[in-house]
Amino acid sequence: MKINRTYLILLMWAGIIEGISTLALFFVAMPLKYMYDQPMAVTYVGMIHGFLFIGLIALFVIGKSIVPLSTKMVVGGIIGAVLPFGPFIVDVKLYKLLRS
Repeated sequence: MKINRTYLILLMWAGIIEGISTLALFFVAMPLKYMYDQPMAVTYVGMIHGFLFIGLIALFVIGKSIVPLSTKMVVGGIIGAVLPFGPFIVDVKLYKLLRS
């Protein structure tokens, strides 16, 4: 089975960026909102995070046929996108797939 390595690398980078946006939302924007009364931080960071989250989900679904990814990997990627630190864990599995 031939793996589309370029798309796999794109998917890994998208996971890293989405994971960082989650951390920015939790550890920067939310403290600004609740401790320093700056609700706009959550508005902007939350919007960016939402866009990246939906993009990552779409990339996993599209990757099912392009890479190709197994159904288990797609479902794991979608679940990983929902959980904090999940994209980083999924990226380890994607990296192992890239190395094979």
